[in-house]
Amino acid sequence: MKQPIISFKNVIKSYDDDIPVLKNVSFDIEEGKFYTLLGPSGCGKTTILRMIAGFSEPTNGDIFFEGKRINEVPANKRQVNTVFQDYALFPHMNVFENIAFGLRIKKLPKYQIKQKVKQALKMVQLEGYEKRGINEMSGGQKQRVAIARAIINEPKILLLDEPLSALDHKLRLDMQYELRELQQRLGITFIFVTHDQEEALAMSDEIFVLNNGNIVQSGTPVDIYDEPINHYVADFIGESNIVNGIMIKDELVEFVGKRFECVDGGMRPNEPVEVVLRPEDLTLTDVDHGKLKVKVDTQLFRGVHYEIVCYDEQENEWIVHSTRKAQPGSMVGLNFEPEDIHVMRFNESEEDFDARLESYED
Repeated sequence: MKQPIISFKNVIKSYDDDIPVLKNVSFDIEEGKFYTLLGPSGCGKTTILRMIAGFSEPTNGDIFFEGKRINEVPANKRQVNTVFQDYALFPHMNVFENIAFGLRIKKLPKYQIKQKVKQALKMVQLEGYEKRGINEMSGGQKQRVAIARAIINEPKILLLDEPLSALDHKLRLDMQYELRELQQRLGITFIFVTHDQEEALAMSDEIFVLNNGNIVQSGTPVDIYDEPINHYVADFIGESNIVNGIMIKDELVEFVGKRFECVDGGMRPNEPVEVVLRPEDLTLTDVDHGKLKVKVDTQLFRGVHYEIVCYDEQENEWIVHSTRKAQPGSMVGLNFEPEDIHVMRFNESEEDFDARLESYED
């Protein structure tokens, strides 16, 4: 196996109040991939980014770059550059001077600076903007200038701290494509921080989902979306219908009072579980032919589909994404396939398991 470009080994980070922001975090980052650290505010994702950049040191544990420990290596000695949320551009400098700033600090010859700036501008599709003032640039153009300034020093890792958050929706979508294309063209490692699930799913080779200072799941976007490890991930990544159930045996699960074939297994017989069905995997049918019988509550048009909210006889809410309309107040059936059912274990102790099982049986 190829040596990771970045490794965290049992990293803990605490501040003055001794409350850990990161709790014994370990992971590996491979070279040349697009990684996303995904989670809500305060989960620890920006702290990880700052420690990779060298702006913060771990309280305990070790960070390795290409196999060498870098805990105390200063930021300016690391082969890493950062694109910040506010871009941190110099408003009194034009585009050329902003991009060339780091090279001037290194005292490179003028002809070499000019050549490198020209190459960087070409990469971010801003050729001809050299003399443009920063305050004359749009949000998307400013972001490209910040990226050009970061990549001109040829870092092995580019860190991006929520760089799309200030852009409007359409521009964010455009920049997602541009960032992904740029990463593939450059072939360097991108580590992207966001709280936006759609951004993470659209751009990443691999996602680390964080919560409360821990990495709760990592994997490809498809893995994270189709096989969430627990309630938090299922609820945070996209929309989900999550109900309590019981795993009768391998490939047979019970929920809302009925038993259904599924494709999951490996759990204890009669183990209490949570069952996930994504809204796009539910199809509307007439009430007599559906696996579930529900009453339509509300319907909203979302452009490419209708978002329909229904309730079953046990008052469980079901969200359905369908190209078909449904009449609020009407009874309809919901269908799904065995592979659409995802079964998750509860994160609980043996005592909690026995209590939940007893409660379910009652």
